[in-house]
Amino acid sequence: MLKVSFLERNKKIIMIGLIKRNFYKVYLINYILFLYKKRKKIKSKLDNLIYYIKYFSKKRKLNEVRNYSSFLKEKLKINLFLIKKIKNKIFEIIIKIPNFPFEEVKKNYKEILYKREIINNYKNKIYHWELGEKFKLFSTKKGAIISGNGFNVFINKGALLQRSLIQFFLEKNISSGYIEYVLPYIVNINSVYGTGQIPDKKYQMYNIDNLYLIPTGEVPLINIFKNKIFKESELPIKATTYTSCFRRESGSYGSKVRGLNRLHQFDKVEIIQISTCKDSYLSFNDMVNHIKYLLRSLNLPFRIIRLCGKDLGFTSALTYDFEVYSPGQKKWLEVSSVSNCTNFQSNRLKLRYRTFDGKIKLCHTLNGSSLAIPRIISAILENNQYKNYIILPKVLIKYMKIDKIY
Repeated sequence: MLKVSFLERNKKIIMIGLIKRNFYKVYLINYILFLYKKRKKIKSKLDNLIYYIKYFSKKRKLNEVRNYSSFLKEKLKINLFLIKKIKNKIFEIIIKIPNFPFEEVKKNYKEILYKREIINNYKNKIYHWELGEKFKLFSTKKGAIISGNGFNVFINKGALLQRSLIQFFLEKNISSGYIEYVLPYIVNINSVYGTGQIPDKKYQMYNIDNLYLIPTGEVPLINIFKNKIFKESELPIKATTYTSCFRRESGSYGSKVRGLNRLHQFDKVEIIQISTCKDSYLSFNDMVNHIKYLLRSLNLPFRIIRLCGKDLGFTSALTYDFEVYSPGQKKWLEVSSVSNCTNFQSNRLKLRYRTFDGKIKLCHTLNGSSLAIPRIISAILENNQYKNYIILPKVLIKYMKIDKIY
């Protein structure tokens, strides 16, 4: 959430950044500053009122003086109400303004930064949902019977493949310095507000009794550190978790929802870093290289895309999407997004650090999927399929104790 003082100092830069991400309600910036100046004027009146109330309250003998003091107290109440009303209005507007992008982010087109291709020469490739049925690995039909459309049941070797991927990702994350946490899947409104899902994604989340099912492991993982002041020497903080994730995915339709493409409940391994403001770019590159390593280890064709301004998430200033190629569907599927949220989340969460010279500054927060399990499974099945079997990535053999699925 932006601070008014920051808006005053950087008004022009902020407006340019917001337009870059197709957020054209930049008039809100001027309105916020107008409200802020109005609040300052009322605050100045308040200070004068408080002074005179104290002055006249001491003169207890004269009825006229006492009456005037009562009159001033009534005016004080009115002005306190006006200040509260303006403060709430500023807050109501400012929480709807997204983070503004880094300079290298383009306005309307995304850029392919890296591409890795692998060719499986088997020609008669079929969709992963057909492979799932053929080899009895998963069933969205059973998921629909239990819960409704958009739910899935992994079966036998399909369940083993999911569990093996989770274990592989967690072990690699931990060996790269990430601390593992096991976290609640249900969080309160303050947690989803702190990481920026509210108000932006409020209606994409499932809520129960004013609590929310997590849309991503990032939400509880970053909230562990809420209200924390780190020493600069303690940063970066690196943390990882495996969770189920829950999303309404309203508006999804057609081929996008077939098979494992888009589910209301899916499993994901998440990584986050909490960094100093000057080192968040280094943390970002570290996370990008880590995801690249995971996808190379699985021997999958993938590409890295820098998102343009209009495609950035609400909290992000810079995002790289990782997409794996689905030869059955003949399209690219997003399996990870690595985002630098700068101080957007930490401002909401009061997540700070003390510099070596004693100053208190806001941390920068970063998050990334490592990785989203269902689409990785669909990519493994489609890329490694042959007529009567599916070859497993070598790195998964030690977990699955087999090298092929028959």
